[in-house]
Amino acid sequence: MKSFRAALPMALALGAAGLAQAQPTVKPDGQFRAVFGLGASLASGNTEANNLSFTFDGVRATATGKTTLYARGNYASTDGETTAEQWRLGGRHDHVLSAATFTFGGLDLEQNKFTNLRLRGQLNGGLGWHVVRSQQTTFNVLAGAGYTSDSYYEAMLIDGAVRSSYDYANLLLREESTHQLTESTSAQQRLTVTPNVSQWGEYRANWDGSLAVAINKTMNLTVGLSLAYNSEPGPGRQTTDTLFTTGISVKFD
Repeated sequence: MKSFRAALPMALALGAAGLAQAQPTVKPDGQFRAVFGLGASLASGNTEANNLSFTFDGVRATATGKTTLYARGNYASTDGETTAEQWRLGGRHDHVLSAATFTFGGLDLEQNKFTNLRLRGQLNGGLGWHVVRSQQTTFNVLAGAGYTSDSYYEAMLIDGAVRSSYDYANLLLREESTHQLTESTSAQQRLTVTPNVSQWGEYRANWDGSLAVAINKTMNLTVGLSLAYNSEPGPGRQTTDTLFTTGISVKFD
């Protein structure tokens, strides 16, 4: 708990400073646009190490709604031993109710070998508000409910029993923002908190952000940071995971 409390102010401060990644252009014309990012490192000699990370963001907008897709992945190894293997992907559809409000529904999938998570699927929906909506800045607040289904590589003690899977209802609370800091620098960040309805006091929280600086009209240099917190990670596992990435992204507009 202390580690998350220490990390959260840092995450929000970075988000306010503009830590976010290259964004696909949003136009209500029904066309699909995307941004793909890739980062990699390779070391040889006394230490054999490699790291590969990727990001994907896509959007299709119309006058009545918007569909967004995303994917994140990271793989790393040192001296032939895997040290990181995780990915997340999902999508969301927003339906316009008014200039300030919208309904949403989404599906998120996640895998993280080193937290014993074989697969997490989360279906959610609710209501959202456009708190700020301009060409330079957008800020949304979302609230809703969902259903989460987890499966594990190894059975673990959860809610008083040893389980290889665990399903539960959850709430969903989220804030998200995008920022056009300068003509060549854009940003976005997102914080999601999902309390477990079945076990009050248990919850997960994810914060994602990155910074994008344009090289030209289609390519950007990016820096990203992700924080994942689980109040009940299981015996012998840390509550907080941190992922820092750098790379190049390409826009397909």
